[in-house]
Amino acid sequence: MKTANKKFNLIDLFAGCGGLTDGFEQMDKYNTVACIEWETAPCKTLIRRLHDRWDYSDAEKRVIRFDIQRTGELMNGWKNDELYGTNQGLKKLVLGKKVHLIVGGPPCQAYSVAGRIRDKNGMKDDYRNYLFESYLRVVEEFNPFLVIFENVPGMLTAKPGGIPVIERIKKAFDQSGYEIVDDFRKYTVINCAEYGVPQLRKRVILIALNKKFFKNNNQKLLLKFYNEIMPGYKTKKVSTVRDAISNLPKFTVAPENYYVEGKIYSHKLHKSKILNHVPRYHSKRDIDIFRELAVDFGNGRKIYKSAEDLKILYKERTGKFSNLHKYHVLNWNKPSNTIPAHLYKDGLRHIHPDFKQARSITVREAARLQSFDDNFVFLGGQTNQYKMIGNAVPPLFAKFLAEGAYRLLNF
Repeated sequence: MKTANKKFNLIDLFAGCGGLTDGFEQMDKYNTVACIEWETAPCKTLIRRLHDRWDYSDAEKRVIRFDIQRTGELMNGWKNDELYGTNQGLKKLVLGKKVHLIVGGPPCQAYSVAGRIRDKNGMKDDYRNYLFESYLRVVEEFNPFLVIFENVPGMLTAKPGGIPVIERIKKAFDQSGYEIVDDFRKYTVINCAEYGVPQLRKRVILIALNKKFFKNNNQKLLLKFYNEIMPGYKTKKVSTVRDAISNLPKFTVAPENYYVEGKIYSHKLHKSKILNHVPRYHSKRDIDIFRELAVDFGNGRKIYKSAEDLKILYKERTGKFSNLHKYHVLNWNKPSNTIPAHLYKDGLRHIHPDFKQARSITVREAARLQSFDDNFVFLGGQTNQYKMIGNAVPPLFAKFLAEGAYRLLNF
């Protein structure tokens, strides 16, 4: 089993299935002491990954399934909870170990622009706006040298309760004894596509330095991180959809007479040992739309040239109206659009570019576009698998982030 010798001890909050943790583990300079996550399928997935890939024999102890908002119980333990059973708590798990680093980001739906468009109150009343307060209570308990807070760019404009989130966060970190970069908006947004991830995925990466550990020129060090350290890991070649998924086994849609009660009767899978690579079932209507759009896109968008065209198509075919255009065909020669958690509801904005397949992307294709290794096994139902992948930090980007953090910790 791994030990903490010559490694920095890490806690991952809101860990999900472990995309962030996986990137840090790839560097082999960190010891994952604990991961906190409240959903069952991601916990099971993360436990398996830590055990099978990263050799933690006690992975089940290190992954704690619990609601971080119940911070007192999380710290000190709880018994016979209807949802979460019994656990010794985080303090006893960490006992005797110095926590050098805490990473993670609260669920981002309340900060996302798309989420605010869908919600009648603009997500102002969503409890997830305030989960960073629970996050900071854990930080204050363990007083790590470094904190990495990850979230969507929408948080830069979110104003729950009429107060900008970034002002709340800045004040809260300062009161907790941590310093973050002064110009929040200018430096913290990073595009994962610039780091070899085959996906346009912008994220706010907030580095917080413990003022007791980093005592001098903290703003200078933070600017060095954003202007020199992280840019130094950028890749020269942009990774595309073709690079990521073109060599996966193909599926062919059954002939029209195989449609039964509006559902496709059969997807014929060529022999494959690739895990989690099974297409969704789509209605005949959606399959026809997917094929039509993929052909149109391949021919240079001769019919559906704009978002308005796609909104009209959606209304004509479904009888429903949407403020956001629902359909998007992936481009073989460019990175994918962002893989969201919303992918678990439908795949309309992630249509496979091969018109012969006429489908949305599989779990494994979504995982590859998020830079997960093929040996990363996603557990639970297909819905849970899509959701956890969409919520994750791309492991490839997380690895570069881990390298950058390691340099900071060694200054």
